[in-house]
Amino acid sequence: MSALMACEWARIDRLANCLLESRRGQPMDDKKVEELVQIQKQVDAVRDDTLWGGIISRYGLERLDTDILAFTLAPDVEPRLGWMFQTLQSGVSSAYPSAALICEMLGMEQIGVFHQRLDGRAPLLRHGLIESAEGGVYAPLRATSKTRSELLGWKASRAAPKGAMEVPVIGTIEDLVLPQNCLQVLREYLMWIHCRDVVVGQWGAKSSGGPVALFSGPSGTGKSYAAEALAHALGWPLYRVDLGLLVSKYIGETEKNLNMLFDSTHGEPMVLLFDEADALFGKRGEVKEARDRYANMEVSHLLTRMECHQGPCILTTNLRDAIDSAFARRFHAVVDFPRPDAKARCQLWKQHIPPKAPLASEVDFQMLGKAVILTGGQIRNAALHAAYIAAGEGGEVDLRRIARSVWAELGKDGRERVKRSLGELVNHLPEVA
Repeated sequence: MSALMACEWARIDRLANCLLESRRGQPMDDKKVEELVQIQKQVDAVRDDTLWGGIISRYGLERLDTDILAFTLAPDVEPRLGWMFQTLQSGVSSAYPSAALICEMLGMEQIGVFHQRLDGRAPLLRHGLIESAEGGVYAPLRATSKTRSELLGWKASRAAPKGAMEVPVIGTIEDLVLPQNCLQVLREYLMWIHCRDVVVGQWGAKSSGGPVALFSGPSGTGKSYAAEALAHALGWPLYRVDLGLLVSKYIGETEKNLNMLFDSTHGEPMVLLFDEADALFGKRGEVKEARDRYANMEVSHLLTRMECHQGPCILTTNLRDAIDSAFARRFHAVVDFPRPDAKARCQLWKQHIPPKAPLASEVDFQMLGKAVILTGGQIRNAALHAAYIAAGEGGEVDLRRIARSVWAELGKDGRERVKRSLGELVNHLPEVA
């Protein structure tokens, strides 16, 4: 795509040279004016084509918006233009142009129009197409990875935001073993993201940020796996936020860390996962000492930032009742993940035993589903354990090895195990287990 935009870079090159010559007192001759007119016609043709058309209609961009995007992309595609920008804005240690420089290159006398197009409520910043450092009209403007991906076709790559770790996205919506009502809520959650431009941009709805979802249910019921599936459906990376790295004992540091997290991810194509969120978002108790008051302020600050954040946030909890009701009202979607029933457990066993593993003919998945009450996470662990035992012993995945793996899984929580909890599998459990 960047090759189709060669006329954009040629136009910026001519404008930059004209400005440089103008500052040296050299007038612009008719030949250069005609060259600019011809290049401008090429630019107009490209912007009327599908290359720009999609992003213009999707985000409601005006002509000046597209000019700003072209200028901010130029140094990434043509480094020589970055050097020229540095020459034209002395004192600014950046290869990216400021609003003041773009305004001067376009020959605009009033910079107030730029203020309007660079307002946080205007499309460029609201949709995360550009980013700007502090410094007003003299601050460098840079296109985001989202813009480079959409206009240049470059694969978005970025370091994990501070306080978060990228999680491999493996699961898909089709892999989820959940009741239909849960799957429907997940699909509707995706609609909040896919249809934002229609509902907000075209229908005039008030932008609500997020969307924010709460996934609640016992451990191992697929909450984190569902977050993976949503990220996979979007084609976006999934980042698990480590609250332990963000929360500080020093007053004001937690808010600062949270601001850095949300500022660096605002409008970016990614999903933020706050695992076991009840540890931080629990019911706010009475203020008994000064630290309690600051803790409540930190939670309130986080809620506010999450509500304004442009991008999907998913919170998981094992204890839904521990979530403060004042916070619960801010969720766009709430999904309760139940323990799988016998039919779902049967499907999970089929799904998690490796498809190419040698499977004994005696293995009856319906019997496995009925025999032991396990969560999806426990079935996944037991199925893999049985496969590794079979591989290590050079045999098949049979009921004896499955019984051993299930028995081991039941003992992980430290509670006393009872053999009758294995159901029909108890007949296949070796005496040494």
